[in-house]
Amino acid sequence: MITIDTTMVIQIINILILIVVLNAVLYKPVRTILAKRKEKLAELSNEIDTFKKNAELRQEEINRKLADARNRAKEELDKAKSGAQAVSAENLTAVRQETTAEKNSQLEEIQKQFVDVQQQLQGQIDSFASDMAAKILGRPV
Repeated sequence: MITIDTTMVIQIINILILIVVLNAVLYKPVRTILAKRKEKLAELSNEIDTFKKNAELRQEEINRKLADARNRAKEELDKAKSGAQAVSAENLTAVRQETTAEKNSQLEEIQKQFVDVQQQLQGQIDSFASDMAAKILGRPV
């Protein structure tokens, strides 16, 4: 059986002193360390969230800039194509004009030569006619 005497009171006082000493020496520092760790984890979690948000924002900015660069490159390519087509059309027109002028000059030259040859042949018609008549008749005319 348990008897209530002074040893029990001393044991209760001992336990209370032990609780106070353990609380002061062991539990408070451990709780403080755990609280600091919890705060640090919360800070790290917040920093991670902030870094994630910044990374997402930067990725969106990079994607937007990349899309803008693609659009500008496409516009520049379209401008270059249209410029090249315009230049090639101008060059083609110039070449056509040159060839037309060259053709006309050659046609004029051929026409002049034709007229010259026609005049020469016109002058020789009488001699050709008399030669042909002589050949057909078999005697000189």
